Amino acid sequence: MTDKGLRSRRSCLATPGSNPRFLEKAKGLDADQVFLDLEDSVAPLAKPDARKNIVAALNEGGWGNKIRVVRVNDWTTEWTYADVIEVVGGAGANLDCIMLPKVQTAEQVVALDLLLTQLEKVHGYEPGRIGIEAQIENALGLTNVNAIATASPRVETIIFGPADFMASINMKSLVVGEQPPGYDVGDAYHYILMQILMAARAHDKQAIDGPYLQIKDVDGFRRVAGRSAALGFDGKWVLHPDQIAAANEVYSPRQEDYDHAENILDAYDHYTSAAGGARGAVMLGDEMIDEASRKMALVISAKGRAAGFTRTNIWQPPAD
Repeated sequence: MTDKGLRSRRSCLATPGSNPRFLEKAKGLDADQVFLDLEDSVAPLAKPDARKNIVAALNEGGWGNKIRVVRVNDWTTEWTYADVIEVVGGAGANLDCIMLPKVQTAEQVVALDLLLTQLEKVHGYEPGRIGIEAQIENALGLTNVNAIATASPRVETIIFGPADFMASINMKSLVVGEQPPGYDVGDAYHYILMQILMAARAHDKQAIDGPYLQIKDVDGFRRVAGRSAALGFDGKWVLHPDQIAAANEVYSPRQEDYDHAENILDAYDHYTSAAGGARGAVMLGDEMIDEASRKMALVISAKGRAAGFTRTNIWQPPAD
């Protein structure tokens, strides 16, 4: 995975571009990523001013190490071109990614890639520096998710958009993120989430879960987030500051798991070396570790390092 792909996206904070106060507040919150929205959270008449607000907020700085993303409107609207032109032209040097909603085909990603390349050349930015986040929000998009993931090397994340997706398949529910009435066994979103996750992992992208709209129910957020985190998702949208800490915790490994993963890697490196006896399968305490253990440990280690973990328990090779 690229350095971009390794950036932590445990919590992805949605911030409406039409609200300068929210834009300023977002700078001081502990989210890994902030996306400044021009789409659903902004009324049509407010979109031109929202673009200006976003450009100003990006250029003013103060975002720390947050990943800075702007969600533009989708290609079926009349606003997409102006969104990209104005935001990238005005603040491209201070922008990490463009999020494209309601992606249905690979060609829509290619179109955005071409437009970004033109803008990077015109404004003197490094070609290919601005990433793309592709949001899957309907049945056609899910059907094409593998082609979407490989449509451009700019693609960094594949995102599940549950509200529009629920509408697109006629799901009988108005509560975004919860199980629909009557679905009392399993998880109604499991197939969707796994399709997105498989496409992301097959093509070295991050997988991000969508929002939980009951913003005052933090326990409900944790419960729903725990499902996608258990599958292997990298993070989730947050709509309220109270959801940020929960997302950062749920999508991080536990400290003891991170320490154990690092110890597996150190022990395996030692025992497979000449000094350690060039062995392929050994005991680490009461646990046998081998190459498969190393691969599993690399996942936990990468998540912990991206989240800024430091080790509290360091393995040492046994004395001769």
